[in-house]
Amino acid sequence: MNDKYVLVTGGSSGIGAELCRAFLALGYHVVSMDRKTADPAIAGVQHIEVDLADAAATRGIAFDVARRFPITTVIHNAGAIREKPLESVTLDDLQALTHLHLAAPLSLVQANLPTMKQQGFGRIVLVSSRAILGLANRTVYSATKAGMLGLARTWALELGAHGITANVVAPGPIEGTTLFDDIIPRGSPKLPRIIDAVPVKRLGRPEDVARAVLFFADPAAGFVTGQTLFVCGGTSLGSITY
Repeated sequence: MNDKYVLVTGGSSGIGAELCRAFLALGYHVVSMDRKTADPAIAGVQHIEVDLADAAATRGIAFDVARRFPITTVIHNAGAIREKPLESVTLDDLQALTHLHLAAPLSLVQANLPTMKQQGFGRIVLVSSRAILGLANRTVYSATKAGMLGLARTWALELGAHGITANVVAPGPIEGTTLFDDIIPRGSPKLPRIIDAVPVKRLGRPEDVARAVLFFADPAAGFVTGQTLFVCGGTSLGSITY
């Protein structure tokens, strides 16, 4: 465990960039998979360019990366929303987010599983969303993010004997992320109402989510698996709209 390698998807901005910096600070070798590089670039991060919604491309690159780096920690953080009312949702929307939220982590874990099993250690953390409990205009987002719980709970059962854990972090509204800013632009008059609906009376920050991911990824957290941790300021306790 002296040389620890972590793979972070969506590592070029928001929560993903914060995760890259946090793992670097802990001495990990960090590999980021994203459609673009961070701006500014994060020193020490090995960037791999890929559109994770492209299932075939992701699978090919996943196995290539696994051959190049002995990765034992996989953090699937990349995501997209496609906010639409039910009447406007298309099968293309469903397919794209299924590829991004479910097929991508499947390929990434399968590619790196031999290394994890060989080392008798692995950490899988899937970044889902508080929206799995329901959020208007998020049909495919909520559905595919909810599917992550099924992946993690199943993998926890299959892989626990190999020293591999699988867990989920489900963030609520997180400022400074593309997903949130695209829905609620900075300075929007909706912001005060959204903040007032959060029990802790503030929006989350990328570092709030990163701390939860680091807990699950910690080598000392081997007795925690198949769990979902909401990092949502308490919004999982009631309804919220934005």
